Parts: sequence; structure tokens; C-alpha cells
Amino acid sequence: MEIRWLEAFVAVAEEMHFGRAAARLHMAQSPLSQVIRRLERELKSPLFERSTRSVGLTASGEALLPYAYQVIQTLGNAVDATQSAQGIPTGQLSIGFSGVHNHHTLPRLTRSLRRSYPGVELRLVGGVRTLDGIRRVQKGDLDAAFIGLIGEVDEPLRTREISRQHVGVVVPVDHPLAERESLHVTELRNEPFVMGPIDGNSSMTVIARQICQGAGFNPQVAQTVSDPFLVLSMVAAGVGVTLVSSEVVPILPEAATWVEIEDRPYPFRHGVVWSDENDSVPLKALMRVIDDAFGDSVGDDASSTEGGSDGGDAVSTK
Repeated sequence: MEIRWLEAFVAVAEEMHFGRAAARLHMAQSPLSQVIRRLERELKSPLFERSTRSVGLTASGEALLPYAYQVIQTLGNAVDATQSAQGIPTGQLSIGFSGVHNHHTLPRLTRSLRRSYPGVELRLVGGVRTLDGIRRVQKGDLDAAFIGLIGEVDEPLRTREISRQHVGVVVPVDHPLAERESLHVTELRNEPFVMGPIDGNSSMTVIARQICQGAGFNPQVAQTVSDPFLVLSMVAAGVGVTLVSSEVVPILPEAATWVEIEDRPYPFRHGVVWSDENDSVPLKALMRVIDDAFGDSVGDDASSTEGGSDGGDAVSTK
């Protein structure tokens, strides 16, 4: 079995399309199909269910995928370690993030990483929500991901808090509540909400629903959108209100405004998730940069979201 066979398998598994996978690998589709057939003969099992319209993983393909990621990652780590033996870390580092939650932390981190470790090649993957990030780090598709900290993760995953804000309300500028400095959550009982999908993927959506339910009601969702920036745009358009963390205040659309919550502070903690089983040299460099860049302080409002961990143990999330 050759490593390029596994790389071809992973490409098809991620693209679910032989043509797109071939283009990604810079090869023709026919040779790619031949590579997959060789791998299937080697394993004595079909890996893909093929039809004229779709491609899907078989049970054997599903079982192979995490090990294929692990083999490819291990080989990459070996190459990186060899090239970094002279004391200058090199190799690729893949980081997942969400633009809304990382417009302060990500630029600071990437600048520090490039300044301290210019040999590390960054692959930044946007639009990665909390559950996506955890899953992709777990299977080895990402080295690390920025996520909201709302629960626990299973070993060997670990997390570290890097920033902390509080939750507030965003309303259209012409809304009756727009002139208020603060409000009680119960005042939102009859308001239409703009929120992310109720699929457990977005930590902010989970927290927002918990806040509403704690106040004795379920939010009346008028519009569901997965893009956090689009949530804010929908609010500005007058579709409804939303609950978000204070880090969005500097990037609110002109037609939307922020209102504080009076009841009690609702914290939103943000951090990074990685796997202890990933011994990547670039990942170790990333963790050193996070320690240096974010130190022991944790931001507590929109103006201090560049803070970091409180210096305690790693915070767990799920």
C-alpha cells in the first residue's frame, strides 16, 4: 500500500466526487479511479458506493477514513520533525475558525506565529463552527480549531480558553428597545429571533437558547441562518433580534445596535481545541505562540477580547 493511495482515498472521501478529487490532486480522473481500485483490491473491500449521480462511502470506507487521516498526518509529522531538527519548526498547520468570533484573536495569533515561526505554513479554514471544529480536529483534518467552550470534550482532545466576553442583545436601530441601555431577557419573550440552526453545532446558538429557556420561554425563531455575519445582517434588516457575545459590537451593521442584559452576566468563553495525539511540530509551535500572545488575562468585554486564558487548567468543551 502506498501513501498516495490513501491521499487519493481521502480526497475522494472529502469531495464525494471523482472529478473534483482529481482536480484537487492535479491528476486526471481515470488514473485516480485506478488508484482507488488498487486500494480496494489491496484491502479486499469496496470503499465507495458509486452511481452515475453520486459517490458515497461504504461501511469499510467509513472505517478506513480516520486511520487514513492518521497515517497521512503521522508521515507529515515525521517529515516536519526531520526538517525541524535544526531548531526551526517547519511544516503545515491547519486551523479552523469562525470570522465573527475570531476577528480579534486570529489576526493577533497568525501575526505572532508568522513572526516567530516563518517556516510554518498556515492553512486557515473559515466557517468552522464549534461542533465542526471538534469533529475535524478529532479525525485529523484540522490541527486545531477556535471554538466556543460550552461543555466537555473526550480524550485525547484538549482545550484552552483564550478569550471571554458576555452575551447581549442586538436589535434593529428602529426597534422600540433600541434606545434602551439594558433590558431583561423576559422582555424578548414575544420578539422574533434570528438564530443559527438548532443542530448543536454553534456554541452561540446553544447558549442563546439556554438563556431564553432560563427566562421561561423558547425563542420564536423567524429566520435560521448558519452564517453568523448573516445573522447580524438579518437583524439590521428588521427580521428580528438576536443574542450574541460582546465581541461583535465593533462589527455591527449600521442598522443594528447593542443592548446590555440586566438580569445577570451571561459569559461566552472562547478557546482552541487540539488533540494530545497530534505530535505535529507546527502544532507545538502554535501552542507556544498562544501562551505568549494571550498570557494569563481573559477579556471581559468587547474592548478587551484579545485577552487569553485565566492561567488555570485547560477548559473543556463539547
